[in-house]
Amino acid sequence: MSAPGPTGRRRRTAVLTAALACSALLTGPGPAAVAGPPEAPAPPPAVPAAPAPTAPVPPSPSPSVAVPRLEWSPCRPGSPWDCATAKVPLDHAAPAGRTIDLAVVRRQATDPSRRIGTLFVNPGGPGGPGTVQVPQNYDAFPKELRERFDIVSWDPRGIGSSTAVNCFDTTDEAKAWAGRPPAGFPVGAQERKAWTNAYEDLGRLCEKRDPDLLRHVSTADTARDLDLLRRSVGERQLNYLGVSYGTILGATYANLFPGSVRAMVLDSNIAPRAWTGDPAQDDPRTTTLLRMGSDRTAATTLERFLTLCGSAPAARCAFSAGSPEATREKFDRLMQRLRERPIGPWTYARTVADTVNSLYIVDPGWTALAGRLQELSQGRVPEPPVYPPPPPVAEPNPYLGDEQAAAVWCGDSPNPRDPAAYRRLEEDSARRTGDAGRFWTWAAEPCATWPARAADGYDGPWNTPTAHPVLVIGTRYDPSTPYTGAQAMAAELADARLLTNDGYGHTALFNNGSSCIGAYESRYFVDGTLPPPGTVCRADRTPFS
Repeated sequence: MSAPGPTGRRRRTAVLTAALACSALLTGPGPAAVAGPPEAPAPPPAVPAAPAPTAPVPPSPSPSVAVPRLEWSPCRPGSPWDCATAKVPLDHAAPAGRTIDLAVVRRQATDPSRRIGTLFVNPGGPGGPGTVQVPQNYDAFPKELRERFDIVSWDPRGIGSSTAVNCFDTTDEAKAWAGRPPAGFPVGAQERKAWTNAYEDLGRLCEKRDPDLLRHVSTADTARDLDLLRRSVGERQLNYLGVSYGTILGATYANLFPGSVRAMVLDSNIAPRAWTGDPAQDDPRTTTLLRMGSDRTAATTLERFLTLCGSAPAARCAFSAGSPEATREKFDRLMQRLRERPIGPWTYARTVADTVNSLYIVDPGWTALAGRLQELSQGRVPEPPVYPPPPPVAEPNPYLGDEQAAAVWCGDSPNPRDPAAYRRLEEDSARRTGDAGRFWTWAAEPCATWPARAADGYDGPWNTPTAHPVLVIGTRYDPSTPYTGAQAMAAELADARLLTNDGYGHTALFNNGSSCIGAYESRYFVDGTLPPPGTVCRADRTPFS
């Protein structure tokens, strides 16, 4: 799911991108002192300067594919970020055919004398432009990782400033289409028809524009690109940090290139079997997000938000009604009022979507959300949010239409093909999880009429032994990827250790809310040391405290 930021503030938030991306582009102040639970071990001590020895790397499965040459230059005059373009095959099975471009960025290690290597980062999605989101969130990375690794990211194929899926001839055409689907999700028969018609038309436009590209933007295609990028920077084995959708990309890489894994952190995980569904089913009965449990974890996180808000005075949480129960009732009354009478452009569905999206980033997201809800409860249109400046990169605002996320997600992961099925799924989810269930159900509906399936996807197995173990991080109160997804990922992979973040928001990395998590993460990347089994870290600060 996309939080507001430089890539999202000038366009309508993409539905599919909103569903999974960690576009955590609003970062708060640095963490306070560690506040771990009694059972959690203290943060690890200082680590040795040299990394642990790595196992030999097996030959590449595609030796005929040329390793791209990266010619780095400053993204802008005076920028600390370097940019480059990598040429890779559209179809890795046909390397002599069409090539596409990948936009790549790099921030060199700030302590070159202690540099270990390159750390590749995927910030989520599908549809997250790494060339923007990673520079925007650079300060959220633990200090030791910034000192000892070159931080490298890229826009995956089909996305952003790479060879991108773009189904419109002009910007005006794209804007006109973006105004057709209702904000948030459809409410009522008329809006459902407008929604489904809009996404059906989008699929037809995309199929006409570049059908070959649509079939070659799968997670497996991107994993093969990542291995070429690893080789292009001279790394014998991969250091990788993937968040949200980046976890399924990391798990795919680990099983396609198991001998090439040096250190891999998967933060806020998608359960592999939730992503792949049942490959034998031609028409799955439910969506990726409902299989994941995004509706349930969003409802739980919203309940926690209202509880903590109601436990705080209004000076700390503007929406507080004096107690958790009264604050929950206040929220329910507001949702009912918005169903009957929108406040300016703030409809019920838009407000639900904004609420779920705003739960991603605790600081300043939760505080800002409380302020908007309070304004709406008093019948006023909230002030527009203030965003940080764009990062100093070549293209800080690439086109990120809904079709880019759809090409990856709908091509890779099975969802019901009958648009009418989503009405039933919505009501089933709403009975279980309330307002958030409606949002998460309709987020996947564009896949119902998407025209393409991945030509070379990956459905498992997920338990191929890797050269080194993987570190899996799961957050208790995550509004998108539930903690159960991290448990499932740790169980599916052949050799993985689960680290629990007893905290809030989507991803431990971009919330930057646990010094304990950052310390374990840094030590693992530096010398391969895993946290003890069962380790639990707490957030440095409780929201509204």
